[in-house]
Amino acid sequence: MCGRSSRGCRLQGRVFVEWIIHECRLGGLDPLKWHTLPSFFTWNETLNSDQTSTASVPWADPQRQLACQAWLQALATTHGVLPSSLRIASADASFRRYLRVDNQQGGSLIVMDAPPDKENCEPFVKVAQLMQAAGLKAPEVLAWDAPQGFMLLTDLGDQTMMAAIDKQNPQANHGLYMQAVDALIAWQLSSKPGVLPPYDEALLQRELSLFPDWYLTQHRGLKVEGKMRSTLDSTFQTLVAHNVAAPSVFVHRDFMPRNLMMPTGQDGALGILDFQDAVHGPVTYDVASLMRDAFLSWEEDFVLDVTIRYWEKARKAGLLDFEDWHQDFGAFYRAVEWMGLQRHLKVAGIFARLTLRDGKDKYLADAPRFIAYIRATASRYIELKPLLRLIEEVEGTDGVTGFAFGRM
Repeated sequence: MCGRSSRGCRLQGRVFVEWIIHECRLGGLDPLKWHTLPSFFTWNETLNSDQTSTASVPWADPQRQLACQAWLQALATTHGVLPSSLRIASADASFRRYLRVDNQQGGSLIVMDAPPDKENCEPFVKVAQLMQAAGLKAPEVLAWDAPQGFMLLTDLGDQTMMAAIDKQNPQANHGLYMQAVDALIAWQLSSKPGVLPPYDEALLQRELSLFPDWYLTQHRGLKVEGKMRSTLDSTFQTLVAHNVAAPSVFVHRDFMPRNLMMPTGQDGALGILDFQDAVHGPVTYDVASLMRDAFLSWEEDFVLDVTIRYWEKARKAGLLDFEDWHQDFGAFYRAVEWMGLQRHLKVAGIFARLTLRDGKDKYLADAPRFIAYIRATASRYIELKPLLRLIEEVEGTDGVTGFAFGRM
């Protein structure tokens, strides 16, 4: 028994499990020594039982806990934080995690805990500043202890656009998607070459290699060789050539409802998160990411509706002065689909890796969504028919033949 209310017990248990997952990812916890966890957790609570405790947040390293506590104590004067209120906010797919802390003004702030030997926070700070300069609502960095890997950020709230979406009624979400489109246009208009890493041919090819390496080989147990290898190589070469030819802008790289926060306060703007991997690359990427979501599928009519409205705004802004994109939506939409295909192949590989290597089973459960995206796009273009035949045979679709490959 934990000696607390049932809600407190549940909260403590949930936080404890989140900590186990986080520390295994960091490599700081040996699964063979999990039997020592209860005594460690009790000791860790006792260590910081005073009013400025950080014990409600589990720590594998007591020294890091003490360092965070001392850092927060110093911020109590300069930023009015209340260290005893520190609690888990969220963790992402990397080694960083986010904590929430109250302040004396009745609001809350976010603490980023990013061990410097695991995470480089400089891209986060740089891109946050770029977004703010573009008039976008990104977290403001209030304090940063770079050597220790602690950062104090403004809090954009706890409701994502994904949580607010009505999945049963697409048109009810039209206003939200228009807000996202407006934010995307503002981000792209602020672009300057040489500021962010290039989303070039080499990076696109590396991303595509995740599909054969992880989805086909590791997940499906296939030997990627012979005709399968040549089909993939030819398709990837064609995809990359089309995609790198597009005009280059700032690319968020994961611009989707899970990374957009619902408006708070009076400004009415969507908040933007998870932007640290931003690059300078194809103008088609982020709109493809927005409308062909990793975790949410829409019918084609809604996808077309929002994409057309993006196209209208982007061409008026001068972002689509390339070939005949500014006057031919069909040509532009083809480019968006090809860029989306690149992303879907990459993410299918990433999700297989997250499941098979990192033990995150929930990701591969979304694989059918990506395979459906891939099949839908490949079926529309003659250049992609070899890829369609390959995918349909891998997935066991009836009536498609022509590939002979061995299993591992």
